[in-house]
Amino acid sequence: MSEIILKTENLGITFGGLKAVSDVNIEIRKKQLYGLVGPNGAGKTTIFNMLTGVYRPTTGRFFLDGEDLTGKGQEVINHKGIARTFQNIRLFNNMTVIHNVMVGLHNQSEYKCSFLETILRLPRYFKTEKAMRQKAKELLRIFGLEEERNNLACNLPYGKQRKLEIARALATNPKLLLLDEPAAGMNPNETADLVETIKFIRDNFDMTILLIEHDMKFVAGLCDEITVLNFGTVLAQGDTKTALNDPAVVKAYIGG
Repeated sequence: MSEIILKTENLGITFGGLKAVSDVNIEIRKKQLYGLVGPNGAGKTTIFNMLTGVYRPTTGRFFLDGEDLTGKGQEVINHKGIARTFQNIRLFNNMTVIHNVMVGLHNQSEYKCSFLETILRLPRYFKTEKAMRQKAKELLRIFGLEEERNNLACNLPYGKQRKLEIARALATNPKLLLLDEPAAGMNPNETADLVETIKFIRDNFDMTILLIEHDMKFVAGLCDEITVLNFGTVLAQGDTKTALNDPAVVKAYIGG
């Protein structure tokens, strides 16, 4: 079996006595496209928030590449290799497209300058700035955004803003990319394009991807395996087709 990149053990969190997520056990293999699905309020984004350090789990643990990251802060977790996008796009709207991506590069040692080098604009500062621009342009090219690089992020159409957010997340050089409803608000053509882009990222960046999505056609056409949540607990797990056809999953989605 392929090496496990992410493992959760009885992961859970309680808010004021309410169990939002309880005893979630997931194993995701390297280079896998894995889905986290379920009705609204099932706990999907709450799990993302625990995996990225926004929330500290009340119970259980999670491991990235065998390292326990439970309870670590957001910056530490990002440095260790987990990056994410958000259900509601969070870009620096008044910055250019290329500068949005360059922000993501700042956590990598090869692009760091000392305070003195930055303030005095020493040669290393300009060399680093040039290297960052080049890397950012390469990432934008993948998403068809290179020609938009000098435009403000807020002026991009919705679908391109989604792609820019993914490009910025990739700039942090993650091992695991978390996508929170990446196809939300996209038209069918944009969605089909996004599917191919995500597959390209997985194959060409040696990337593991965990995504939340409500579009079951999108999930079925993209994910190798899924975990289905309902009311904060695991309803079904396994290969996508089998899990989506589980009677308990069908009942949770359509009722009755």
